[in-house]
Amino acid sequence: MRVGDNPERSSIGLPARQAGFSMIELMVTLAVLAILIAMAVPSFTSIINNNRLAAQANEVITSLQVARTEAIRRNERVTVCRSTDGATCSAAAGAWDTWITLVVRNNEVLRVNTARAPVQVNSQDLAVTYAADGLAYEAAGVLAANAFSVCIPTDQPATNRRWVNLNSGSRIETVTDGNAGACP
Repeated sequence: MRVGDNPERSSIGLPARQAGFSMIELMVTLAVLAILIAMAVPSFTSIINNNRLAAQANEVITSLQVARTEAIRRNERVTVCRSTDGATCSAAAGAWDTWITLVVRNNEVLRVNTARAPVQVNSQDLAVTYAADGLAYEAAGVLAANAFSVCIPTDQPATNRRWVNLNSGSRIETVTDGNAGACP
């Protein structure tokens, strides 16, 4: 007699019952699993996109903080600017697909950042330049105010945009909002 055989069934001439799952039980289990996965995928998409936005906004913040710190440490001007080649600042407006942090005096590149698709980074200004006192000034000598838009063109999450705002020359804040799935 084999393990799992029912001695009562085989003694009366019936075949022994096999252990395991029937085809119907297996199909029902797979159907329930498919429904659960279909319900979970949109939630994961939203979480992944939200993390992409947060990570890219943090990269912008880090660039600004590095520029400020280096300006104070080196006692000279340091700029964060849009770049097309990763080595020099670009004078043309456009998306900040690549931006650099560089020392103005000798054009030493301290940091190169790239926006990772599908995230888009844009800025109101072409550059933010910190002076040796750790404050960013505009050309007229007033404290700089700038806003960076970090956006992903989707409606998952509904808050598909982060604003990294530079206020009063050095104060950085992040604001979250939605733009109906569109990016500027």
